[in-house]
Amino acid sequence: MVFVCILVAVLAYLIGSINFSIIFSKKFAGFDVREKGSGNAGTTNMLRSVGKKAAAITLICDILKGVVAIGIAIGLSYFFNADNKSLLVQIAGIAVVIGHTFPVFFGFKGGKGVATSIGILIMSNWEIGLICLAVGITLIIITKMVSLGSCVAAILFAILSFIIKDNYIIAQGSPYTIYSIILAVLILFNHRSNIVRIIKGKENKISFKKKKK
Repeated sequence: MVFVCILVAVLAYLIGSINFSIIFSKKFAGFDVREKGSGNAGTTNMLRSVGKKAAAITLICDILKGVVAIGIAIGLSYFFNADNKSLLVQIAGIAVVIGHTFPVFFGFKGGKGVATSIGILIMSNWEIGLICLAVGITLIIITKMVSLGSCVAAILFAILSFIIKDNYIIAQGSPYTIYSIILAVLILFNHRSNIVRIIKGKENKISFKKKKK
C-alpha cells in the first residue's frame, strides 16, 4: 500500500507540474506569463496578459490535470487491489495541486491551483463540485474578483464535506474531510496576497466587457 501511495503521489505531482499557462504563453505570445501582469502562472493572468483564447485553453487543460490525476489514482487502486482506495484519491488530489503550485519543470513557481481543483472537486464528489463551482462563478460575476470566488469555493468544499455524505467517487464510510481542509488551506495560502488586497479593497477586478479599440 505504501508503494502505491508513493506512486500515486509522484505521478499526480508530475502531472500538476505541467504548467500549461507557461507553455501556452510562450507558444502564443512569445513570453513567460510569469513575467507579465500579476506574475502568476494561471488562467486569470493568461486572460489579462495573453488573451481569451489562450486563457480558455489553459483553463480546460488545468481542469483536466485534476481529472487525470484522480483517474490515475482510481485506476491504480484497482490495478494493485489497494485496501484504501479513497486514500489514493485524496493523495492524488493534494499532490496534483502541489505540483501545479510548485512545478518541478518550471523552477517551482507555478499557479494557484484553482482550475486544477475544479477537476478534483468534480471527480471526488460531483455534487459538491457543482455546488462550489456555481457559488464561485456567481461570486466572480457579482464582484468581478476571481480570487474571492475561488477562496469562498475552497472554504465551501471543506464545509460541504462535513455535511454531504453521498456521491463520493470512492468513499469508505466517511467523507473526505481532512482532504478537503488541506485543499482549502492550499488554495487560501496561494491567495494570501489577494486576501490582503480584498480586505483593503484594492483587489484587481476582471472586466466582462469588450475593450474599445
